[in-house]
Amino acid sequence: MNTIELTKAVRRGTLDTRLAALYGKEALELQRARYAKAIDEFAALYGAEREISLFSVAGRSELSGNHTDHNLGCVIAASIDLDIIAVASPTNSSVIRVKSERFPEDTVDISTYNAPRPERFSHSDSIIAGMCAGLLQKGWQVGGFDAYTTSSVLKGSGLSSSAAFEDMIGNIENHLYNDGKIDNVEIAKIAQYAENEFFGKPCGLMDQTACAVGGIVAIDFADPKSPIVEKMAYDITAAGYNLCIVNTGGNHADLTPDYAAIPTEMKAVAAAMGKKALREVCEADVIAAIPELRKTVGDRAILRALHFFAENARVAKQKQALRSGDLEAFFENVTASGRSSFCYLQNVYTPRNPEEQGLSLALCLAEQYLSDKKGACRVHGGGFAGTVQAFLRTEDVAGFRALMDGVFGEGACIVLRIRSEGATRID
Repeated sequence: MNTIELTKAVRRGTLDTRLAALYGKEALELQRARYAKAIDEFAALYGAEREISLFSVAGRSELSGNHTDHNLGCVIAASIDLDIIAVASPTNSSVIRVKSERFPEDTVDISTYNAPRPERFSHSDSIIAGMCAGLLQKGWQVGGFDAYTTSSVLKGSGLSSSAAFEDMIGNIENHLYNDGKIDNVEIAKIAQYAENEFFGKPCGLMDQTACAVGGIVAIDFADPKSPIVEKMAYDITAAGYNLCIVNTGGNHADLTPDYAAIPTEMKAVAAAMGKKALREVCEADVIAAIPELRKTVGDRAILRALHFFAENARVAKQKQALRSGDLEAFFENVTASGRSSFCYLQNVYTPRNPEEQGLSLALCLAEQYLSDKKGACRVHGGGFAGTVQAFLRTEDVAGFRALMDGVFGEGACIVLRIRSEGATRID
């Protein structure tokens, strides 16, 4: 359909079944307006009556496995109903133009920008170039397109706005030039390559996989080239609980050294044990080697390694808890994960700015609120800034939201819905 036809289709409810599956029936009016506005913005930028398609990629929430994926560990994550959407149209050139709401337009000629450029590290155009270069390396087709995007995944929120954007470029190329034949796990792998090599940020594969695949997924990265992705058939909302994310107002900007230090230090412990990643190392051997490791890698690296071993074991317990519907056991391990992240992984605040501890404050308040209630809380995602995660019974959400919004600002507490689809085409 062209822009005019698809706008009419959205407004009259033709896509309601698809939208309800992604966002819930109660959000239909909001999403109709959101998609229609995005189409109007595309038309204003790139021309009315263009043939267009609509795309969505979910944000993600890490449920278990904090900073384990980059050392071949295990995680549990879920796609959520906050997402990035795109209106896109193919072109006959090798130029990709992407205008994201509130950001300058990116223009990339993928015929010439096909290798990493250090001077473009940390810029969004490098992601576009990296995704296309990665697709070509894997034997897929790429081509030019114009796109307008808008996102409800807050930047720096720990909900993976960057991974969703990476997956979105792959999602568009998949459907415009590859007939939708590229598996979403493959798109996630290429997104990791783009972020590592073209964007210049070391990262694991969990964010990209969770955003792309959809639903609650358990991911085992023992073989990073072929991670085992297992869908977990469990509905937290139906069990009477909500997943809440509290945005404390911190931003992930300028925190790359803090993030990078975690996999670097973990891998330093592995290297001292003659291996490349901690998944290949026996915990007992590390404990036995601590006296020597303290001299070579330092105490923090050891603590982070011990967190990895304990966190990996927790993921196995939580998978079993979800399979059996034992939420009490699941929540016990959520709490244990949060405490290990704070004490041993040490990713709740940056030691370079100890005066700013929004996550520490949010966790303290959440634990107090939950002290006589069922549920759990933990640091969410990469840490250092951004968000904490809490599971609360539906009847406890209003009080929790009032508390967190009162401290961190109106709208700080976000109540999420886990959706079954990750990267997808809407129309």
